[in-house]
Amino acid sequence: MRVEKGTWVKIHDILLKPEKRAPQIPEDTKKVPLEMWTKGFLLEDANIGDTVEVKTITNRTAVGTLVEANPYYEHDFGKFIPELLQIGIQLKEILWGGGDHE
Repeated sequence: MRVEKGTWVKIHDILLKPEKRAPQIPEDTKKVPLEMWTKGFLLEDANIGDTVEVKTITNRTAVGTLVEANPYYEHDFGKFIPELLQIGIQLKEILWGGGDHE
């Protein structure tokens, strides 16, 4: 996929390979690379998978593999849980005696 210069993108880079990690870190951490994920504006047209340079919001430049154009947050707080709504209502009654207290 072709991505145009100036597009908001996410890049990835390996900062340290496992064998280069500090000796004092936990064993499970030593087994994996130190990775960097950075978002910024693409400085030249490129394709997903290309090594690119970006300019971040804080005006620094970073180099990495182009992984996504126009990235967005995909996390949420899960599905609606009716019991939690009832707990919130009960808590409001306990703390303020019910009613509308905004």
